[in-house]
Amino acid sequence: MKPNARPLRPDFSSGPCAKRPGWTPQALLDAAIGRSHRSKLGKKKLAEVIDRTRKVLGIPADHRIGIVPASDTGAVEMTLWSMLGARPVDVLVWESFGEGWATDIIKQLKLKEARVLKAPYGALPDLKQVDWSHDVVFTWNGTTSGVRVPDGNWIADDRTGLSICDATSAVFAQDLPWAKLDVVTWSWQKVMGGEGAHGMLVLSPRAVERLTTYTPPWPLPKLFRMTSGGKLSEGIFKGETINTPSMLAVEDAIDGLVWGEKVGGLKGLMGRSNANLAVMERFVAARPWADFLAKVPATRSNTSVCINIVAPWFTALDETKQAAAAKKMADMLEAENAGYDLGHYRDAPPGLRIWCGATVDTADLEALVPWLDWAYAEIEKEFGAKAA
Repeated sequence: MKPNARPLRPDFSSGPCAKRPGWTPQALLDAAIGRSHRSKLGKKKLAEVIDRTRKVLGIPADHRIGIVPASDTGAVEMTLWSMLGARPVDVLVWESFGEGWATDIIKQLKLKEARVLKAPYGALPDLKQVDWSHDVVFTWNGTTSGVRVPDGNWIADDRTGLSICDATSAVFAQDLPWAKLDVVTWSWQKVMGGEGAHGMLVLSPRAVERLTTYTPPWPLPKLFRMTSGGKLSEGIFKGETINTPSMLAVEDAIDGLVWGEKVGGLKGLMGRSNANLAVMERFVAARPWADFLAKVPATRSNTSVCINIVAPWFTALDETKQAAAAKKMADMLEAENAGYDLGHYRDAPPGLRIWCGATVDTADLEALVPWLDWAYAEIEKEFGAKAA
């Protein structure tokens, strides 16, 4: 039977993610709309995003924080095109975003001294194989696989290369070791549920040194340029953005950061995400038909939680029918307003992907769980007979 109760906010998309609890458009009333982002007010708003970000995340004072174009993708691309080529490169791949950075490095930048260390969905590459005399590019948390690195212990303190970390589904939910990370990127629309098209870029002193002492052999588009005359364009890291930002999105970012401070800063945000993951851990432990795509608990994401269907009838189906069954399950949940955007990523094994970041209320996940059982029972009726 269908459950009686539904999540109050059935928003479980892995990006853009759920808005903070209690959000309404009223939160944007103080936005600097109709004003130049280069006005005193505009710059003040942008600087506030940077300052509150530093406070919530505990980013060291000697690290620059910039607001850049084109979301997390833009932040990563700026880094790859501006910094790589000075040393050999190791790029770690275990899901789609890492695969995309590997494509850029191998096929677009055409770096000859580049290694791809790859693992299938659900696993990590052998982190011991990383050469820290190389620049190393990796995602901290695999949004499309639900697999994260367990900690920063594998990152060498005496590295001579740069550690370049795409942290877009990890930051604000996992404790990043800033001293071990030379470049960190993310986007507003991920963990804090902001609006898109804006990226964040954090540079350590070592990353700044690379920018100011190395000139890549290829031309750089204007949107990627972070130096001028061999010096860092400091304005980027004070709120003077390269292109025109949405002041509505800026206001929304401020609102999310203020909420993050109110719930206890980074510790509070991590606690909310961990509580949400615990709901899914209890769910999986009690269901023989469900399992995590990330088999090792220490590498299991507390934001992008990916669930496999492991019932014998399901595994007996070919991959096309598995994908159809998983899609039918997600479609039914959406049609019932029980859970939106729960489908697996197109290149990942068929199953469900449930966002459990801090802006999701634990009570909504608890209300979702009975609906997962209902939807599974429905697809078993339809597809299980086909597998028999």
